[in-house]
Amino acid sequence: MQNPSPASIPAPTLTPERIAVVIPALNEALRIRDVVLSALRHCPNVIVVDDGSDDGTAEAITDLPVSVLRHATRMGKGAGLRDGFAEALRLGFDAVLSMDGDGQHDGNDIPRLLAAANRYPGWIVIGARLRKRANQPTYRRLANEFGDWGITWGTGYQIADSQSGQRLYPAAVCALTDIPGEDFVFEAQIVMSAAQRLGTRCVSVPIEARYNQVHGAPTFRPSHFRPLRDLWRITSHIVAQCVRRGGLWQVRRQARANPPVIDDPSGEFASAAPLAQTQ
Repeated sequence: MQNPSPASIPAPTLTPERIAVVIPALNEALRIRDVVLSALRHCPNVIVVDDGSDDGTAEAITDLPVSVLRHATRMGKGAGLRDGFAEALRLGFDAVLSMDGDGQHDGNDIPRLLAAANRYPGWIVIGARLRKRANQPTYRRLANEFGDWGITWGTGYQIADSQSGQRLYPAAVCALTDIPGEDFVFEAQIVMSAAQRLGTRCVSVPIEARYNQVHGAPTFRPSHFRPLRDLWRITSHIVAQCVRRGGLWQVRRQARANPPVIDDPSGEFASAAPLAQTQ
């Protein structure tokens, strides 16, 4: 039996008061305060998960009105997201918006992701780094495109920037259990599990790519994401799952028939699909 479309499932109208921003952080003392402040400007509910930092990450935000969960030792980004999701659900929020703690995500994009979530109720919303893509290092862009290709096989539909960590997850997705995979593999797997178990789709919202630059850009710490290592982990994980599930040609045909959905009222990105055609 085919899973129902998430758009057909009644979902509450999301407001800043009804969502939580979850920020996994590992040694982010350089930027964590700015990230938290940018999130608080648009959402009063911020949960920081300090993944065993030893550089004073948690101490940098002790005076801010946020919840801080601390891991005694490093457990990985997947564990950070799981714990943040669990805390948000315990507090009764209707959705979680995740941001990385290194400053590459801008809190000013929160209203746009929230608006897209209300136009596509029940969908995962991804902040896709489509604007100023020239700022993105070539190796990262190629790695992201390869990741998009791989996750397509696990979901049965195409996604613009499936590797972005700035996402809005409905509560039903956050509540999924037995999601295999740690670190960055978790972010790939939760999208695939949501597609396979709930019929959930993703919609992408164009955001700006923010990376270290020579002239005038903020300084970011080196990314924890290692393209060769982490893409191998993600890809091998996806391939193993697809082989076990079977029906690869059927998935390929399904994916070709479902191009990326981009929510962009400005019309800048021509690949945006009308909402009526995606439900």
